[in-house]
This record gives sequence, C-alpha cells and structure tokens, in this order.
Amino acid sequence: MTGKLYGVGLGPGDPDLITLKAARLIREAGVVAYPALAGSASFARSIASDLISDQAREIVIDVPMSLVREPAQRAYDEGARRIAEALETGSDVVCLCEGDPFFYGSFMYLHARLAERFETEVVPGVPSLTACAARAGQPLAARNERVTVLPGPLPEDELTRRIEGAESVAILKVGRHLPKLRAVIGRLGLADRAIYVERATLAEERICKLADAPDAAPYFSMILVAKGADPWL
Repeated sequence: MTGKLYGVGLGPGDPDLITLKAARLIREAGVVAYPALAGSASFARSIASDLISDQAREIVIDVPMSLVREPAQRAYDEGARRIAEALETGSDVVCLCEGDPFFYGSFMYLHARLAERFETEVVPGVPSLTACAARAGQPLAARNERVTVLPGPLPEDELTRRIEGAESVAILKVGRHLPKLRAVIGRLGLADRAIYVERATLAEERICKLADAPDAAPYFSMILVAKGADPWL
C-alpha cells in the first residue's frame, strides 16, 4: 500500500484564511513537503507553521528563482523523487502551497510528476486574486462581465492589447515589471482605475492607487483594473 499525496492550498498568507480541511490535514500529517526559495525560509511553511507537528518529517524543495526553467525543473524532479520515496513506504504526504495549488501554484509541478503513480487529492485554497480584491474593496466582476488575468512578465504589446480588450483586469507577478505595467496602463488612460495591492492579508500589506505605488514591487503584488462598464450599485 502506498501513501496518498495531498496538495494543500494555504491561501494568500494570513493563517486565518487556511481552510478547515487544509488545517486538519496539516495537523495530522506525518510528512510535510513545501517549496522554498533556495537559501531562504519557506513562505508556505511560515503560513502553516503553527499547524505542523513537531514529530512530522519535513521535505524542503529548494527552488532557485531564475528566468531559466531548467534549474527549477531539476528542483521539482528531486522534490518529487523524495516525496515518492515517502509515499512508497505507505506514508501520506501533505504538500503545502501558497494560495491555490492550481492557480499559478507550485504544487502543479509535483502533481504532473506524481499524480499518475500515486493517489492524489488537491485541496483548494483562497487565491491571491480574490484576496487582493477583498482587501482592496474592489469587486472583480458583476453580472456578465469578464475577468482577464494576466501575468506581469508578458511583453508590452501583448499587455496593451489584452488590457485594451478587457472589462476587468488582474495583473499578477508584478515585481520588477511594475514600471512597464504602469506605463501601459497610463497610456491606455486607466491609471485612475488601477489599484496596487502588495502582500495582501499580511502585516506588510500595502494598498494604494497605482500612481502612488512604489518604484520597486515585490513578487507578491498585484494590480487590479476595473473599467466600470457594469455598475455594481
């Protein structure tokens, strides 16, 4: 008998936003796996730290932050190998994932490597998209409006085209792309409708108009743009 793999979404950072199911699985886990930026503490683990048993075995997956995909792929290969070893002994493994596992979540890379060989369950979490909207007091969509989700690293011309044709926009992975994004949104005449959200639900949270956003943004930041074609009130 092999163990079962759980991909558990932790939400955007506030431990109070961990679901009841996720909290139960983490508390009961004999083996807990999670990603960490190589050389740094794991953000995922920090969210769930109060739930992890002192007796739990921990598998740390050191993922390098690089524009080149190969180093990260090797890290997930190694992480999957170590998780598979635990599963093959009959131990269940709970893998922690910031936000939601299948919404830009790190767990999807482990799922691709392990789900065909082991019983797997994905436990959804509060995604950063809805957390940022809630904290900013900015509804994402009403009635028949469409929500367009864009990653910040997209080329400038593609961002321009997609934002121009959208109704409600959420731009993730802002980071070092903030100057480019600010310029695109400004040229489209939408700066006054854009809200910047940084580290939503955490103590370091920052919410402001895009015009007032800092020059340097962290990876965990988002821009919300509502054109307001459909009245919410």
